[in-house]
Amino acid sequence: MQSTTPTFKSFKAFYPYYLKEHRNVTCRRLHFIGSTLVLAVSAIALIKQQYSLLWLLPVIGYGFAWVGHFFFEKNRPATFKHPFYSLWGDWVMFKDILIGKIKF
Repeated sequence: MQSTTPTFKSFKAFYPYYLKEHRNVTCRRLHFIGSTLVLAVSAIALIKQQYSLLWLLPVIGYGFAWVGHFFFEKNRPATFKHPFYSLWGDWVMFKDILIGKIKF
């Protein structure tokens, strides 16, 4: 696993690094599944007004992502050093997968 992470002054500078850390298609798929489930659970919690379900969001989102990193990508998630950029990157990559810009 990598031990050093560069610093970034903008998300625009961070995103190419983020994509480099997500080369493995299985890792990207796990991120996408986790993000999709986060959206689904959020919708269910809001529609049914079962707000206690919201505690599942970080477990689902990070759980799928971290399995992808530790077992398939074999690197340390950027979340540990760049939590906000990493979360932003998750959703930009999700969008990029949806529109076909990134292979799924």
